[in-house]
Amino acid sequence: MIQLQSITKKFGDYTAVDQVNLSVEQGEICGLIGANGAGKTTLIRMMCGLLLPDGGEGRVLGFDIRHQQKAIRQQIGYMSQKFSLYPDLTVEENLRFYAALYGIHQGLEKRIASQIEAFRLEEVRQERVGRLPGGWLQRVAFASAQLHSPPLLFLDEPTSGVDPVTRRAFWEQLYRLADEGTTILVTTHVMDEAERCDHITMMNQGEVVAEGAVNQLKKEFARDEHTPLATLDELFIQLTGKGDHDGG
Repeated sequence: MIQLQSITKKFGDYTAVDQVNLSVEQGEICGLIGANGAGKTTLIRMMCGLLLPDGGEGRVLGFDIRHQQKAIRQQIGYMSQKFSLYPDLTVEENLRFYAALYGIHQGLEKRIASQIEAFRLEEVRQERVGRLPGGWLQRVAFASAQLHSPPLLFLDEPTSGVDPVTRRAFWEQLYRLADEGTTILVTTHVMDEAERCDHITMMNQGEVVAEGAVNQLKKEFARDEHTPLATLDELFIQLTGKGDHDGG
């Protein structure tokens, strides 16, 4: 679903993404881990066809990230850190707007009703989005991103600023989607969320510093034979030099 080789992106003299390799298979939940400024969002924007890389090669859903950006954007779902919801529209009107962008006409009412039920949006269905608190906004953003049932979802810190109950509901949705075959790449700097992923790729200052299944990495970076498993918190600090809250 995703294959990247030596992907690099520079902004002037600053290298935001440096020689990154990444492979994600169908139905996996891949965690892209790192503090703010690690290069996660820049990497996602290249995979989504929103930025051109300066070096390297990559394919998403079989499409070339340099030359087939429009095709990629039509096939994926993307929830950015600052999702572009329309504050003067209601929750339902936002969903209808994004349905129109994705060309959804047949079965539209059923699709919207399904999203409202899945993300528990009934009580705010007719509320203007601009009046909703952060947790509700994240729910609407997530519902909009997967309204068209894309085979691949990019979620950039989707649980940032949400309460524990909403966070748990988000991950229940992610597990359900993955079980149905959807591939998910999710960024986070929260290590207990990283534990939930099938595998993780950890970035620091634009580079990949660790990659693999969670338990595999815990064993690989264990301190000694008397401490057979490192925690992800320890691993994160060891490889990035940052505490768990430095990312936001």
